[in-house]
Parts: sequence; C-alpha cells; structure tokens
Amino acid sequence: MTSASSFPDTSDSVRHLLVLPDRDAAEEVAEEAGQRFGLPQEPQLVREALAGEDDAEDAQWLVVLEDPDGKLDVAALRELAEEYEGWLEVE
Repeated sequence: MTSASSFPDTSDSVRHLLVLPDRDAAEEVAEEAGQRFGLPQEPQLVREALAGEDDAEDAQWLVVLEDPDGKLDVAALRELAEEYEGWLEVE
C-alpha cells in the first residue's frame, strides 16, 4: 500500500495568464518576466481570438507563466502587464 505522502504535492502549482493587445507587447512582456522573476520555464505566447471575431486584427496575445511553487508576486505580474497596456487574467 502506498501512502499519499509519496506522491509529489502539486497543489501549489499556478498558471498565470497575462493578456496583451498585440504580439510585440507579448514578446516584450515574456522577455521582461523572465528577467524580473527568474522563471524556471520560458513563458509561452498564445494568440487568442476574441469570441465571435473573425478578423485577425481582433486577437489578443497571452503570456502563459507556469508557477510550480505558487510563489510569483501576483501584484508584480499585474503591474508588468499594465505597463504594456494589458492585464493579468484572474481565474
């Protein structure tokens, strides 16, 4: 029989989504986040079309930050996104 303590605890793992208005801003935020926060993984860039929009101009860009220990400062992430006219998505 295996005890629950032998499994890794992933309950603190968090994924942060920073929403940016365009690709250039998203690339800059991803680079800046890596420098400011010393991230263990490179942030992912994801293009997100707005609901009901077919026009490529109506797309936002997401910077996805994995935070396996849940230790990133949410206020600092929010400030970073706002510096580039974006926001931190709260789930």
